[in-house]
Amino acid sequence: MKALAYHGAKDVRLDTVDDPRIEAGDDIVLRVTATAICGSDLHLYRGKVPALEKGDVLGHEFMGIVEEVGPEVTELRAGDRVVVPFVIACGRCFHCELEEFAACETTNPGPGAALNRKDMRPPAGLFGYTNLYGGYAGGQAEFVRVPKANVGPIVAPDALSDDQVLFLSDILPTAYQAAVNAKIGPGSSVAIFGAGPVGLLTAACCRMLGAHTIFLIDHHQYRLDFAVQRYGVIGLNFDEIDDPAQEIVSKTNGRGVDASIDAVGFEAKGSLIETTMANLKLEGASGFVLRQAIACTRRAGIVSVPGVYTGFIHGFMFGDAFDKGLTFRMGQTHVQRFMPELLKLIGEGRLDPGEIITHRLPLADAVRGYEIFDKKQEDCRKVVLVP
Repeated sequence: MKALAYHGAKDVRLDTVDDPRIEAGDDIVLRVTATAICGSDLHLYRGKVPALEKGDVLGHEFMGIVEEVGPEVTELRAGDRVVVPFVIACGRCFHCELEEFAACETTNPGPGAALNRKDMRPPAGLFGYTNLYGGYAGGQAEFVRVPKANVGPIVAPDALSDDQVLFLSDILPTAYQAAVNAKIGPGSSVAIFGAGPVGLLTAACCRMLGAHTIFLIDHHQYRLDFAVQRYGVIGLNFDEIDDPAQEIVSKTNGRGVDASIDAVGFEAKGSLIETTMANLKLEGASGFVLRQAIACTRRAGIVSVPGVYTGFIHGFMFGDAFDKGLTFRMGQTHVQRFMPELLKLIGEGRLDPGEIITHRLPLADAVRGYEIFDKKQEDCRKVVLVP
């Protein structure tokens, strides 16, 4: 089959690789009908995440038709059209019983990986996201093996298109969890940093949940313009505003917003010092957005972090966070917990995640898709690939 494989920083190629096969009783083999390039895929594309090896198949946002089922699969059958969560979870361990699926204890056979701690369990396995997360082949391919198929893959109603349901695989539950973690409700004020796909869908979720005031901070004006028109946000371009946090505080009676959401993550544009330290591998991430979030959030407010972080951070303002009594909530998304609820909301017309798509390309053009998305060309918001 054809699959998009990593060959080095900014070097991905459409390779011919072995077809997937059933390896365990609860596996399925899926024929992919749609797959997307995620913002966190760009971290891999840029060579920023360790344990990514030449030939690894990328992609964790995908859906398709069940082609083959293992003998222990009870929830699906051949021919079902399903969306697959990017988190691989067993459904039976300590954390899965608590619906903390991203902390599944059984699906990542590697060492304590992301935390680099031998005395702690690794996080759950993820599709297409390096050997830190189990080394599972991703879904930017014609076919993919889906383990633990009784836990997570959800059947898509015929009435809903691939565009409408594809993002149940990752970015819509990620955005929704970020808003839920921030306790967004009727009358809330919130600042969202980053107007990429997750940031845009976070704005959509906050608006649906009843937020009164939504600030959205980015430096790509075309993204902000879309969000202003579609979600009624107050757009702030940090290329034009030196201190967005100060601007937000000044527009909220000097108090700050109820919650802030960091939808950027560790590759946020930081200071010259941070950039130099990151290049020298002396720190893992820029703290720019987190400092801004701390500064613009009111006392006793919440900072919610769906953006991916690695390693340690220079200049984390812990004293300020303590003084303000802030609550931090963060981590990988417990996708399986939210998929049924979000599917219902899509069916009711309360959410339309497909509206952020700007580019639909054949899988054969995946390399071009990565270049467009990485360089923010052609006013690109989101790329979907069709095998």
